Amino acid sequence: MLSKKIILVLSIIFFSSSIVTAQEEMTWYDLSDVKFNRVYNEEYGTFFLVPEFGDTVKGLEGKKVRIVGYFLDIAGNGEVLLLSKQPMASCFFCGGAGPETIIEVNFKEKPDFKTDQVIVITGTLQLNADNVDQCNYIMNDVTGELIDY
Repeated sequence: MLSKKIILVLSIIFFSSSIVTAQEEMTWYDLSDVKFNRVYNEEYGTFFLVPEFGDTVKGLEGKKVRIVGYFLDIAGNGEVLLLSKQPMASCFFCGGAGPETIIEVNFKEKPDFKTDQVIVITGTLQLNADNVDQCNYIMNDVTGELIDY
């Protein structure tokens, strides 16, 4: 009788822990595991920085991950939504940061966040080394919530 209770308790603990770990915490430091090479692009007639992803980042590809950052609506109309390590004035496009400090975000439902609000997002990480029209890091099927400081 006692062993059945122990097995039941252990089963509940195991099941609960697998629910909790259904997503991984990802940090901006994790995303810095990348090197960039200047490669000439025939279509655009210019050089682009092409990523060579490290093992840490490759290990996160295709996984459901969670990360905190600044929300950016680059187009101002919801067409290009990003999560940035830095606020708008210091992000990759406006400041001295690199392309590893932004993530292109594809939300499940259009959010009502405002630029530079701090949010936490959860979604599936996709690595992009080939399409220069998109960011190197893309998260799909994203949900997000505002962080209240």
